[in-house]
Amino acid sequence: MTEPSSACPANTSRFYQRWIDAAPGREERVAQLAQLSLACPDFGALLEHELAAGIPLPRAMRRLRNLLLAALIRRELAGFASLDEVVSAMTGLADFAIRTHLADLMGELVAAHGMPMSAESGRPQEMMVLAMGKQGGGELNVSSDIDLIFVYPEDGETAAGPGQRELSNHEFFVRLGRRLIGALSEVIEDGFTFRVDMALRPNGNSGPLAASLNMVEEYLIVQGREWERYAWVKARAVTGAPEDIAALDAIVRPFVFRRYLDFGVIDALRNMHAQIRAEVKRQERLHPDRSNNVKLGRGGIREIEFLAQVFQLIRGGRDPALRERSTRLTLRLLAERELMTAETVERLLAAYTFLRNLEHRLQYLDDAQTHTLPANEADRLLVARMMGLADVPTLLARLEGQRAFVAAQFDDMFADKSAPPGEERAELDAIAADPEALAAIAAHLTTLGFEEPAANARRLAATWGAPRLQSLPDASRARLLALVNQALPLVATVVQEAGVGSHGATLGRLLDFLEAIARRSAYLALLSEYPHTLERVIRMMHASGWAATFLTLHPILLDELLDDRGGIDEPAQLSASLDAKLEEAVGDTERQLDILRETHHAQQFRLLALDLAGELTVERLADHLSALADVIVAATVRWAWKTVATRHRDDPRFAVIAYGKLGGKELGYVSDLDVIFLYDDEDDMAPSNYAKLGQRFITWMTAHTPAGILFDIDTALRPDGASGMLVSSLAAFERYQHNAAWVWEHQALTRARFCAGDAAIGARFEAIREAVLRRDRATQAEELKAEVLKMRQRMHEAYPNRTALFDLKQDAGGMIDIEFIVQYLVLRYSCQHPELTANVGNIALLHRSAGLGLIDPSLAAGAADAYRTMRKRQHQLRLQGMDLPRVPPAQLSTQREHVTALWTSIFS
Repeated sequence: MTEPSSACPANTSRFYQRWIDAAPGREERVAQLAQLSLACPDFGALLEHELAAGIPLPRAMRRLRNLLLAALIRRELAGFASLDEVVSAMTGLADFAIRTHLADLMGELVAAHGMPMSAESGRPQEMMVLAMGKQGGGELNVSSDIDLIFVYPEDGETAAGPGQRELSNHEFFVRLGRRLIGALSEVIEDGFTFRVDMALRPNGNSGPLAASLNMVEEYLIVQGREWERYAWVKARAVTGAPEDIAALDAIVRPFVFRRYLDFGVIDALRNMHAQIRAEVKRQERLHPDRSNNVKLGRGGIREIEFLAQVFQLIRGGRDPALRERSTRLTLRLLAERELMTAETVERLLAAYTFLRNLEHRLQYLDDAQTHTLPANEADRLLVARMMGLADVPTLLARLEGQRAFVAAQFDDMFADKSAPPGEERAELDAIAADPEALAAIAAHLTTLGFEEPAANARRLAATWGAPRLQSLPDASRARLLALVNQALPLVATVVQEAGVGSHGATLGRLLDFLEAIARRSAYLALLSEYPHTLERVIRMMHASGWAATFLTLHPILLDELLDDRGGIDEPAQLSASLDAKLEEAVGDTERQLDILRETHHAQQFRLLALDLAGELTVERLADHLSALADVIVAATVRWAWKTVATRHRDDPRFAVIAYGKLGGKELGYVSDLDVIFLYDDEDDMAPSNYAKLGQRFITWMTAHTPAGILFDIDTALRPDGASGMLVSSLAAFERYQHNAAWVWEHQALTRARFCAGDAAIGARFEAIREAVLRRDRATQAEELKAEVLKMRQRMHEAYPNRTALFDLKQDAGGMIDIEFIVQYLVLRYSCQHPELTANVGNIALLHRSAGLGLIDPSLAAGAADAYRTMRKRQHQLRLQGMDLPRVPPAQLSTQREHVTALWTSIFS
């Protein structure tokens, strides 16, 4: 509730006093109405009471409006009405008045000219009245005009009958719009209902009063400007057929909300706000006594609205929740999304409430659409008392405190952060003026401490002279040049702090990245508006060539570097969030594929940031990457199944079984997924439908979309390999494993696990796996050993290393030797020691085997340490962009000897 005022309405609001005094009985009626909550009153019953006096609808509506305003003044000044109640009541009245008058006027025009009909569909046509601004957002002022746009669905003509004059649909709806404006805004005996502003319609005041859907679409595509995106955020259809409203929404949504993160809107809103402020300052110079504009002035209501809407325009295309029209609800969403701190949002909401309450009290004085403090001291004192404050100085102090906080937040968001220090910029402007002016560039790089300044100067000039950059619009070239100027000292600092790596490598990666995103103005804008993000990009690129490549391929991930939200989501939380996003895109498979990729890349990128910061061991990273893959696989199964038109049940009795790296929870950043598909379903449609699901799963995972791919999928481990069925029944899989599978397939089974899908099938698979692995192989021990050695030899032949370097993975004494040792131990001894079938990883199984006396503990410890070291080294090489993990033999000679010793002790 608002703070109660010490002043009564009659002594503060001249409008209230005039209206009460104009007719007997009004104060009693206002007092009765003020006893009730007015957030959603029965406007129909209130209007009927006025119409019962025999007056026409326009006068009755005006009397209703004045009655409501008087009741709101009485309730709010007594502290009984909150801001929400006041703005909800006024918005509700505006909607009611529009609908009521439109229905009445539509009836009159149809009687004279017939019903407007579509020339194409033959459907009757209804006019959509769009509420813009505060009415659209459900936050209308007590004495505000209403911003409207009139849209009709399709062109055609009226179905004129005898005695009726035929009109085109356009002429019909223009006439209807004019009459509606008059019904609402014409000043008659009882005043007006609402002033109407039509300036937001396509082409503004020079455009047609009513526009068809086709006209709106063409205008927004061809001529729509950035400030109109801001205006259309709040557009809400008050009237119209649901299917027509949906068609309009489909036109407006892509214009307002871009599918990418649109950071370029910050500069557009900054410019728009600068124009508003310039006009306010001009008015203040002309009228110094009107210097406190609570709406448009510095730290005013408009700046709070801009703060909320900039996030909507940046992110609303990718987060539908942010398409909310209400400023207050949008601010709360920003706190939920951690885009603003909860404390900042609460203070902005408090400032918004204070400023809107003050705005209402300014308007209560004379029912005038004003936003500035009165010029005379007496009226200022009245306003202060209506605000529950003792005097004008207290009011001004409170006002200044709220505005100062809002202005600080606004400046933090909208201040131009792109311009680097003047001296640095002056040196590098030589690139733009003359790409051959290498001496000046090299001198500047020398000053910054760059190694090989001449070579790096040539690299800069070559990048700037590339046709891709030379053909950019002037604004993009200027922004890119500013970014390069900002980046050079950061590169020097990062390399110096790291103590390893070269300036040239880091600068080269950064320039490749900037060249790749140069035509994506939104990304250039992001780096310009958030300089700390540019620094994080440079640090990441210096640390990892693979990270630089990944970011260049997926620049949308820049958003992940904006702040320290950091961390990764828990699997259950991520799964729920992913399902919610996929649900919103039902029917748009392409968008669902992108959502899966964007989610996976974002989480992977967060892990990468933690990894490069040294906060994750290789084992913990693999656990997280494997859990992330599980979530993506499970979501893909659920949602791909929904696209199988012939599906015979809501939930598929289908499971994905993970082998290899995913099965062993040792997934890396670029690992393939080795999987097989099982089902357990007796329905006649099951084999064909689950085959479709398996094929669709692979397509969803491997398809190249604008967001990239998810994983390469390998299904070669399915029964009978490439010649076998893509999906297998659970019974067929069990028969195959017991009767027909090769030893190498049982080796693979040691690292297999249920990944996603039907949990009951997962449990049955685990039971089959246990039974196969625990088979007594004591009498075939030598045969088992021979098969394992034969398979290892095949792998050597399949992946020959013809270099002098040691291949950590494939060469003798490498990681595959360790994996084969573990697989042999599991197959050989699980019958006597069932604990060996646990899928706990190679290192744990080596130690477990040693504890059971199956291998020498010292050899097991040496091999386990070697495996950990080699995985870490492999990971480091991958981060530097090396596909094949090979090193000089001397680097890991000790580790290789440990592995070879264990191998020899088992297989010699």
